[in-house]
Amino acid sequence: MVFEFAGGELDLDRYELRRDGQVVRVEPQVFDLLAVLLRLRQRVVSKEELLDAVWGNRFVTESALTSRVKAARRAIGDDGRGQRLIRTVHGRGYQFVGTVIERATAGTAVSAPAPPSQQIRFCTARDGTRLGYALTGAGAPLVKAANWLSHLDYDWESPVWRHWLGELSSRFQLLRYDERGCGLSDWDVERFAFDDWVEDLETVVDAAGLQRFPLLGISQGGPVAIAYAVRHPERVSHLVLLGSFAQGRRKRATTQEEAQLADARVELVRLGWGRPDPTYRATFVARFLPEGTQEQWRAFDELQRRSTSAANAWRFLDAFADIDVADLAPRVTAPTLVLCARREPDSLFEQSRTLAALIPGSRLVSLDSANHLLPEQDPAWPHFLSEIDAFLGSAAEEG
Repeated sequence: MVFEFAGGELDLDRYELRRDGQVVRVEPQVFDLLAVLLRLRQRVVSKEELLDAVWGNRFVTESALTSRVKAARRAIGDDGRGQRLIRTVHGRGYQFVGTVIERATAGTAVSAPAPPSQQIRFCTARDGTRLGYALTGAGAPLVKAANWLSHLDYDWESPVWRHWLGELSSRFQLLRYDERGCGLSDWDVERFAFDDWVEDLETVVDAAGLQRFPLLGISQGGPVAIAYAVRHPERVSHLVLLGSFAQGRRKRATTQEEAQLADARVELVRLGWGRPDPTYRATFVARFLPEGTQEQWRAFDELQRRSTSAANAWRFLDAFADIDVADLAPRVTAPTLVLCARREPDSLFEQSRTLAALIPGSRLVSLDSANHLLPEQDPAWPHFLSEIDAFLGSAAEEG
């Protein structure tokens, strides 16, 4: 990828900064700083984010960041006073404000597409919990059950979900929501159980006025989608499950060691999630994106940090471990597509095989990846989209 701006280019593949066609020598931190500001130019990037992205776990002072910003401005011909390219937002951070064109290194220059218009709305569950939901795109509906973790607004900035939302919104009118305890939904809630998540899906769908639709469940959103499809068979036209499971880790443990490991993961979240050191949260980053880049790992950690509190992260993991829809799955009547990366950690592919065996008439698709959430550059990503297009084609025609 090459970012073009007034008289300059930042070439990520060749690791070069060029002005007027000539290579400009800069320190690695200056190059990385420019890369972050250009990628996240739609918003102000905080000083803390920049320090974490450029220096990682190394401790450096804020003055080091200031000096690298000055060096970046000199390198790209921005004098700092006019701030025509890099704007300082006092007390918050920095933003690249110059006009930018993204170009694939072997392709034609194209402007980065803007995200589609998003309508964020709110509804209230039976116990009084306020739930945030969003609609994007047009055409036949597609409902995505909530999963770990989401933030309706920030998801569009994050490389973890941005390509998902763009592709799905270009095909359907996508309805998604933040589950209780995270994102724009209420964080301070008393009830935090599987049945509450199913009821929240019911509440959101009713608030959006949808009658019949395909339903997408990713990870623990899969069991929630299964339970909803069993409760409301007349409303679910198709069911898509990705990287999902019939039983949570505690439920499917067959040995004492497996049960202890499941409990240890939950305890790790309780003790370490809220710490400034990202080491503890990195355990889950490695689980979701084992083949991801360092940038994707940092982005996923940031998504987790922004999406929920340490206390709620622990409550989520503790509840996930006890999920069990093994008895419900055989009662699903909707046509069902089950997909999973065949090299996922924790033998999750076996859980997808189990779901495909339990749900009558379902089809299993093996994706050549180890990633739980498919990054945009993962070869399995276009495979997933092609399967969705083929499977939900009839749903779009019905819409």
